[in-house]
Amino acid sequence: MVVKRWPRGNPAAIVSQCRKFLGLASIFSGLHTGGTLITAVTEKGIRCEWISRNVGSLPDKVILYLHGGGYVSCSPITHRAITCSLARMASCRVFALDYHLAPEHPFPSAVDDVETAYQWLLRQGIKPHDISFAGDSAGGGLVVATLIRLREKQMQLPACGVCLSPWLDLTGTCEYRNAESCAMFRSTDVSAFASLYLGESAADLPEASPIFADLNGLPPLLIQASSTELLLDDAARLQEKASACGINSTLSIYPGLPHVWQVFVGLIPESREALLEAAEFIRGHQSNSQPSL
Repeated sequence: MVVKRWPRGNPAAIVSQCRKFLGLASIFSGLHTGGTLITAVTEKGIRCEWISRNVGSLPDKVILYLHGGGYVSCSPITHRAITCSLARMASCRVFALDYHLAPEHPFPSAVDDVETAYQWLLRQGIKPHDISFAGDSAGGGLVVATLIRLREKQMQLPACGVCLSPWLDLTGTCEYRNAESCAMFRSTDVSAFASLYLGESAADLPEASPIFADLNGLPPLLIQASSTELLLDDAARLQEKASACGINSTLSIYPGLPHVWQVFVGLIPESREALLEAAEFIRGHQSNSQPSL
């Protein structure tokens, strides 16, 4: 009723509408913060918020979370439904990054910000095997893009990656099987948002569209997608390619749900189910993690 009626063919209007509509989640963020402690951090180019359980968090276990929003909108505040839930469920501290948004800061600014944040965490004494990457939609693609960059720089990689409804192909050339059934997006939206993020850069660059990258050597991945969303194809292609590269990868398809349904935790049971799966996956791959739901 709202997203599919956004103006097409007007980049400035797309950004404005996206920021206004998806930004409404900030109004309800306080509904999800119970039992957590949130601390804002701004230091040497790092903008984020730390989220942890009031009691029982494992301080040396960290989830670096990357929000979605088509690379042009949203923030850590809009995604507290997910990040606060993960902090409670996984008993980890969540490092929710406020990366720079396009079109003001085009590609590869977002990847640069995540790399900087990861290096900052390492300087704080957090070990790579105690860090997990997680993200939704554009943030899910950003998870894979940053893992590729870190591997190319021969840096130690985090323990695992969690991709919720990831956006991995920015070329707009995919023949989406759910072009008619997706509740939010049209297939033409892919090229529209991609152009806002990419600027003059090519869409098939590995750090822009990680579905075209060599995935060898990446850590274990959990991929979640809805059976009816537009980006099911991106998730399925990632799973296929990861498996072919010998990566320990799991694809979980949840039936008949909207894009990034995990944000509706407290409203639909599948949201909690999916986040519990993600928390268990993260605990299972971080060193010496202890489950505590």
